[in-house]
Amino acid sequence: MGKQGREKLYLGVDVGGTKILAALVAPSGEIVARERRETPREEPPRASVKAILAAMDGALAAAGVGASRLAAIGLAIPGVVDPDRGRVVVTPNMNLSGVQIASAVRKVYPVPVALGNDVNLGTLGEKWLGAARRARSAVGIFVGTGIGGGVIVDGRLVRGAREAAGEIGHIVMLPGGPRCGCGNHGCLEALASRSAIERELRAGMAAGRRTGLGKLIGRRRGPIKSKVLRRALKARDPLATEVIRRAAEILGYACLTVRHLVDPDVIVLGGGVIEACGGFVLPIVQKIVKADALPGARKGGEVVESELGDDAVALGAAALAMEAVGKSPLLST
Repeated sequence: MGKQGREKLYLGVDVGGTKILAALVAPSGEIVARERRETPREEPPRASVKAILAAMDGALAAAGVGASRLAAIGLAIPGVVDPDRGRVVVTPNMNLSGVQIASAVRKVYPVPVALGNDVNLGTLGEKWLGAARRARSAVGIFVGTGIGGGVIVDGRLVRGAREAAGEIGHIVMLPGGPRCGCGNHGCLEALASRSAIERELRAGMAAGRRTGLGKLIGRRRGPIKSKVLRRALKARDPLATEVIRRAAEILGYACLTVRHLVDPDVIVLGGGVIEACGGFVLPIVQKIVKADALPGARKGGEVVESELGDDAVALGAAALAMEAVGKSPLLST
């Protein structure tokens, strides 16, 4: 049996509010197998733990390998975590708050289990194999239902004193602005996330603004998804274009703030809104950052789009797992 058939593998699991993606990853970063499961967010926490384990089982089965090939597991959670205790502190959009998830996984797979915030790990993934792989420092900003961020310096994730570093979605961009889910007012997330864009679109529709969004949405209930925003931009819908342009401008000034505060080699934009609308949003953001008038500002700190897309978080979780057993891929490159 060759070396490839004997090498240890890592499971990176992206635990999302709507889907769970388990990726079986080789030390090189190659994804050997994937398995997706729906997140049972309306059921008790044990149902989500069961779905996470089922996704992991499925990835191993798809690769035709047993648990003995596993070296470690990384879990990416959409919320605040306590990685030292392996505990989920709070997940606002799903049902894992308070769960001792690392110990639950270790009962089935007795290997090291590392825990991290999903957006932090998405940034880690981009640093390892994506748009930030040639950078020494990077900031990732992921725009979806909310807005999250991650900071990498010298190949290491900056966690912060309270495991809350990188929460760029909650920097206040407009004092006294719309209320954010965090309880503050005027946060970046309350101004430029998909949820914020939807709020402004629905307000415009209710006020009788000219728009074809009603036809695009139809009778469907629930949120206005990013793919609808993409279709509206393609159709040059006046209301959608205005609202998304304003969100992009605010995001641009947030990136400018990041550039001044952290001075990273690169800022990576990702998430559902960027995947769907990056062709419209990215040039607006880049123009604002490029026009930086700070005295002494030099070339660098460019804003680029994610290269890993939906795999970024799972790959970052796998990198965290590798780090947990002393084999960080970022420090070896």
